[in-house]
Amino acid sequence: MRILLIEDEARLAAFVQQGLRQAGHVADVADNGAVGLELAATTPYDVILLDLMLPGQNGFDVLRNLREFGLSTPVIILSALSDTAHVIRGLDAGAVDYLRKPFEFDELLARLRIVQRKTAGSEATTLRLADLELDPVQRRVTRAGQVLTLTNREFALLELLLRNAGRVVTKIRMAEKVWDVDYDMGSNVIEVHLSQLRRKLDRAFPHLPPLLETVVGHGYRLVADGAAA
Repeated sequence: MRILLIEDEARLAAFVQQGLRQAGHVADVADNGAVGLELAATTPYDVILLDLMLPGQNGFDVLRNLREFGLSTPVIILSALSDTAHVIRGLDAGAVDYLRKPFEFDELLARLRIVQRKTAGSEATTLRLADLELDPVQRRVTRAGQVLTLTNREFALLELLLRNAGRVVTKIRMAEKVWDVDYDMGSNVIEVHLSQLRRKLDRAFPHLPPLLETVVGHGYRLVADGAAA
């Protein structure tokens, strides 16, 4: 998932961001409400983690503005304000969850998995294309029954491609969903990761039809039939 953390406590923000990245998520940080709102309005996030005691706009103001802007991104409040009145106010304002500080990081990851499952709705948990299967919750990928070992970026790219199977996914879309806001579109990082993904996904199975296709000048897509470029 791509996650925005709006938190002004620098040490906590760095800790959470690092932990989220190690867990395979893309995590951006804003240290005040105004910057957080701007990022939320210009970048497609799956979840926003929101502190309440922020400089300038407090978390309640940020949450209200998010909804007034028509942004329905799920928000989990992370706050040291632990009394019931604040929890109720936060949930009534539109947050989907409220986690009291200090919290165990594993609990935060569990709350994120709940949001991920709810966002998926009635869709099958496991994504499938031909003999390829990806479980986004268990973070497990197999092809022809063989487990593939992917990096966090490779996993995120494959999940994005699978959710758009048969459709071209542009580099811009990949950068928006899989990389941080400071990604340099002039670099070849995406091509390098896709080359590694193709090696594990297709070249490791020379007896099977390739799945990852390069659409020159447009982007990449997964196909169940036909040769990949």
